[in-house]
Amino acid sequence: MANFYETVLTVLKADERFIAEDGTFLRNAVYEAAMKMDEGLIRLLLANDETRTRFFMEVDGIKVFDKIGFAWVINNRQFLPDSYTRFKNKIGLADETGALISAAGQVELVFPYKDCVLEGGQTKEDQKRSEIFYNETLAPDEVDRLLYPKVFSGARLFSSDGSQSIDSFNDTDNLIIRGNNVLALSSLCGRYTNRIQFIYIDPPYNTANDSFKYNDSFKRSTWLSFMKTRIQYARKLLKESGVIAIQINYKEYSYLKVLCDDLLGEENYITTVTIKTATTASFRAINDCPVNVSEFIIIYAKNKAKAKIKPVYVACDYSEDYGSYIKNYNQDCNSWEIIPVDNLIYEAEGVSSWQEYKRLHGENWKEIRYKKKAAFCMENSDRIVSLNTMQKPSQEIVRIVEQSKKERNKVFQVGTTYIYNGRTLAFFSKKLREIDGKITPTEILTNIWTDISFLSLGNEGGVDLPNGKKPEKLIQRLFGLFTDSEDIIMDYHLGTGTTCAVAHKMGMHYIGVEQLDYGQDDSLVRLQNVIAGEQGGISKFVDWQGGGSFVYCELAKLNQKIVEKIEAATDEVTLSDIYDRMVKSGFISYKVNPADIDAAVDDYAALSLDDKKRFLMEILDKNLLYVNYCDIDDEEFGISDEDKAFTRRFYKEG
Repeated sequence: MANFYETVLTVLKADERFIAEDGTFLRNAVYEAAMKMDEGLIRLLLANDETRTRFFMEVDGIKVFDKIGFAWVINNRQFLPDSYTRFKNKIGLADETGALISAAGQVELVFPYKDCVLEGGQTKEDQKRSEIFYNETLAPDEVDRLLYPKVFSGARLFSSDGSQSIDSFNDTDNLIIRGNNVLALSSLCGRYTNRIQFIYIDPPYNTANDSFKYNDSFKRSTWLSFMKTRIQYARKLLKESGVIAIQINYKEYSYLKVLCDDLLGEENYITTVTIKTATTASFRAINDCPVNVSEFIIIYAKNKAKAKIKPVYVACDYSEDYGSYIKNYNQDCNSWEIIPVDNLIYEAEGVSSWQEYKRLHGENWKEIRYKKKAAFCMENSDRIVSLNTMQKPSQEIVRIVEQSKKERNKVFQVGTTYIYNGRTLAFFSKKLREIDGKITPTEILTNIWTDISFLSLGNEGGVDLPNGKKPEKLIQRLFGLFTDSEDIIMDYHLGTGTTCAVAHKMGMHYIGVEQLDYGQDDSLVRLQNVIAGEQGGISKFVDWQGGGSFVYCELAKLNQKIVEKIEAATDEVTLSDIYDRMVKSGFISYKVNPADIDAAVDDYAALSLDDKKRFLMEILDKNLLYVNYCDIDDEEFGISDEDKAFTRRFYKEG
């Protein structure tokens, strides 16, 4: 049997579709091909005597492929003994059937819902009706044309001059796409594979308490599948130096981390940033202890060895470690006289010791002294030093250090290093940097961020979202860590547009994808406000004056129009009309026989309105949600000449 497994492997490796760039055999790709009765796979198996005998039976002179038997062989642990054996199994996240999520070829489609309007007597956002939403997991054998590149429609250029229809697209254009994000990502691959430097996403947290209009109450395996497909596309789009950052809360953090280890490589993990996003000034301080006030940003590189990661400094308080003053700084360093800053503070107020200073100022004397020292050191930063022990000094430095211990109160210089009484001098001026237009003491950024306020963000950017919006300062910091001005950034859970708004103000190229129409509270409105010179967020800190432009377009809808009609329906008569149009147009799944539905008309009639909606959503052909690029000239879809021109130029074929 072992020899037969080797034969099968040899046969399959003749097809490059089943071999990764690093030589890894793609078992799942073979499985998907078998389930689809792929012609190329069948030809391979028929061409070999052993595989033809084992996997085909003859019926009336016709060879019939035993795909179930074939699937059993390739999934057997003895098949690929180097990686899947009875002694070694892959460990990872699994769905409810036990199948590994990272290995599954399924696609999670999510049809978001509109949050309901608060009714009379309701005063809190969490007092909502139960709204219907839809999501569906499509197995590999159900995905036919779903992930093909799509046609774009309604392309418009927004600038300071307003908006205008366009039929072209350039590499320098910023881009906002309205439509299902996994289908938008698959459409972007042709133009942007290996071109994106930084991706930030703030996906649904799966908490069942999200103010966004996405379904935020998935089963965990469904949510992980939802994330998986999109992260795989994100990785394909990233440059080798690129980085992806995913913001999440506690509920799914650990599971998402494992999934990312699997998809992106544990070796490419950079860090997890913990950010303080709330205060205790709420009911949570009563109900929970310890109070949960944090969220997390999981950060991975595509290739950590090539990742672009820059040092970032943040404001901090004055440290009294910098407590020494050089009196005669303008003279030769060998004659410098170094005294405590405290002595100068005391002298300025006519006292000579801390005891006298305490008597002068009372119990708060330390706080008063600290403020005066901080102000003095800021004004005299070139002359203020701390005395430090050097880490890993050279032999020459060690020799000078020992000499300085013998020749007390004398400063020795070795290159740019100053040594005094066996310690090195660190100048306070080196800690000062400009942060948000102000010179302040700084320290290197850590992975604990408590200095960015998440309060009063509801109307930042000129769009209203009570909860869930991220501060522009947060996005600016992430850009500072991983990007330069010429880079392209992306956010495919764009929401109200914070990521692209910050990129626009910082002069960077960006791509944003959002499925929902938030009306007056969405990314389109926000970016128009940015062009007009909106002054919220980071505007003042980057001296934003307005200007710039972006291109907006939508994925050309096909069955997605039916999805929206189903969602909007309020009565059974409307649903009946929708079903009739679905059957007549042929826009139902190939697996559904209308006759079977007609035969079960009584069962259908007994369903609630919401369940009837779910039923119609399930039988709809998901492969035809949007118009595929390969069908652009099909007159049935009515694509305008302008949309055809824009789409072709986007794909660089026009």
